[in-house]
Amino acid sequence: MTKKNLKPKIIVVSDVQQLAEAGADLFEKAVADAVKDRGRAAAALSGGSTPRAMNRLLAGPPYVDRIPWKGLHLFWVDDRMVAVDDPASNFGAARDDFISRVPIPAQQVHPMPVLDAPIRGAERYALELKNYFGSKAPVFDLILLGIGSDGHTASLFPHQAEAHQGPEWVLSARGGNPDVYRLTLNYPVLNRARTTAFLVSGRDKAEMVRTLLCGDEVRYPPQRIRPEGGRLVWLLDRPAATLLPEDMCSMGE
Repeated sequence: MTKKNLKPKIIVVSDVQQLAEAGADLFEKAVADAVKDRGRAAAALSGGSTPRAMNRLLAGPPYVDRIPWKGLHLFWVDDRMVAVDDPASNFGAARDDFISRVPIPAQQVHPMPVLDAPIRGAERYALELKNYFGSKAPVFDLILLGIGSDGHTASLFPHQAEAHQGPEWVLSARGGNPDVYRLTLNYPVLNRARTTAFLVSGRDKAEMVRTLLCGDEVRYPPQRIRPEGGRLVWLLDRPAATLLPEDMCSMGE
């Protein structure tokens, strides 16, 4: 993979429904292309409210019939260390939204070990990645990310670098809402994907979106997501893009 950081592509759509459709289209294409080119695909999912509408679309037509599920392995960008049935569980939400409703083999779904002690969970998930990708740093075909109004992405929080512990690929951390222990992929993994996409919606994110995309100073974790040779896409609904200069964006509708 060429070590070159490419400029992000910024796509703005009208509303959250179009954002869900754009995300589902991107998911379908990334998975289908990977299976066609390499025989299998690996995607890492995030939690939060924004991707859930996209996830539900994946379980229905036309996506459920077009995605090569039998060639897909699903991993997680991060998860809270809570029971799967807890409303805060990223894996639990994805399971309910689409995984339980699509023909993906169960052994190709790789949830984080959230019931372990935090550092032990990070070590176990790093081993899970190694078992799939080999000893070199993982290269996902698709990583889906979001942002918080506080400027976090995955479970990498600003001003909390000292709170992150674990092996290089996977860290444990505590923070966010709810304030619980979490597991998260680290920058060496997040910056090697073939396609990385931020999905962001809502006017409450607009100020942070402007800071992340227009600011010169690197202050927040999303600003450190700079794929090494892969493509970086920001999918925004119009409220989230309100404060961006118009010449920065491509219109998705």
